[in-house]
Amino acid sequence: MLKRAFDLCISLILFIVLLPIFIGVMILIKCLMGSPVFFVQERPGKHAKPFLLYKFRTMSVAVEDNHTSDSGRITFLGEILRKYSLDEIPQFLNVIKGDMSLVGPRPLLMEYVTLYSKEQLKRHLVKPGMTGWAQINGRNQVTWEERFQKDLWYVQHHSFGLDCKILWLTLIKVIKKEGINQYNIEPMEKFNGSYKET
Repeated sequence: MLKRAFDLCISLILFIVLLPIFIGVMILIKCLMGSPVFFVQERPGKHAKPFLLYKFRTMSVAVEDNHTSDSGRITFLGEILRKYSLDEIPQFLNVIKGDMSLVGPRPLLMEYVTLYSKEQLKRHLVKPGMTGWAQINGRNQVTWEERFQKDLWYVQHHSFGLDCKILWLTLIKVIKKEGINQYNIEPMEKFNGSYKET
């Protein structure tokens, strides 16, 4: 209950403070990139229950038979949004709705759920977060196995104090533009279950 109250209070305050930027980014995307303004995708939440994740769109719209990599489809405006983590602002709406928490394992793709081992599946015992222990400890620079280990460590040790620490370190990384949403780094390779326990 304390975590939910904290999430709701902080998210509402930050969303109100960032509302002018939110509206400004919406206008820029609409004018420079067209529709849609938001990237909306189904992701697994607590207990792997699906929910719709919101982000600002940073890529050109995919077309049929387009084999361009994701990094190749990122627009100039999208680079700026990712560089300063502005594309994540709509996720405050996910937190306000209760689908996500400020801190928790990042919500990955629905298709990964069936590839997890029983141990890896425990990352869904808590709500997914806008940032997490893995995000401040390597993010895309670590292997999937290491990332899941960090997610599971958080699930086992999460507390109000740890959440505050993660939020503070995330803020520092965003300001320094390190680790979080580095737009010039290739996206992490797709998880294919290669680390799944037998």
